[in-house]
Parts: sequence; structure tokens; C-alpha cells
Amino acid sequence: MSGIGSRLRQERERLGLSQKSFGEIGGVEANAQGKYESGGRAPKADYLSRVAERGVDVLYVLTGTATPIQLENLSQIEEKVLGDYRAMFKEDQDAIRRLTSTLAKHCVAVNEKAKPKAQDS
Repeated sequence: MSGIGSRLRQERERLGLSQKSFGEIGGVEANAQGKYESGGRAPKADYLSRVAERGVDVLYVLTGTATPIQLENLSQIEEKVLGDYRAMFKEDQDAIRRLTSTLAKHCVAVNEKAKPKAQDS
């Protein structure tokens, strides 16, 4: 289980989220998130489905193999962006990855603020 937990932590860190924020996305408390990452508990399908909606590569989390990119499903704009990215020097690619990561974190934060709070019943 430690393999799944460590890969789940990697995905959380890739998205730039705390255990608390990531747990909220998955519908669990921070302590449950910590147990998932330490291998003390196995995440359930509904949790994995929710985090997948936020960009987690669940195939990677479960198997260690990243989900292949479906190139035939790319729009023309996505193909252009990918082509431009591949033409860049490594240092410029690194800068683009940092920029897109920062923008994604910002979007997650904005979505968290805009999401209505669930009422406990």
C-alpha cells in the first residue's frame, strides 16, 4: 500500500495542495488523507473519482504507470501549444511548467472559495 500512498502524495504535491485541501477535494478529513499517504488506509473509489476530477492521475496512483496522453483527442490549439513546448529549450520548458503549476494552484484556490460550503445534517 505504501506505493499507492507515496504516489498519492506525489500527485497532491504536484498540484500544490496541503493534505487538508486535498482531503476536502476527496471528501475526507486531513487525518484520513494522511493515512492514505502513509499507507495506513486505502482510498475508496468515490474519493479517487473526486480527486481525478481535479487532475489527479488515478491510473498512476494505483499502478505507478502514468495515463498515456490521447494525442488524437487534442484540439488544434492544444496541438499547437504542445508543439511549441517541445520546440523549447529545457530551461524554458521548466519555466512553463512552473507557470502552469502556479496558475493551476490559483484556479484550485479560486474554485475552493467559490464552492458553496456543505451543511452538516
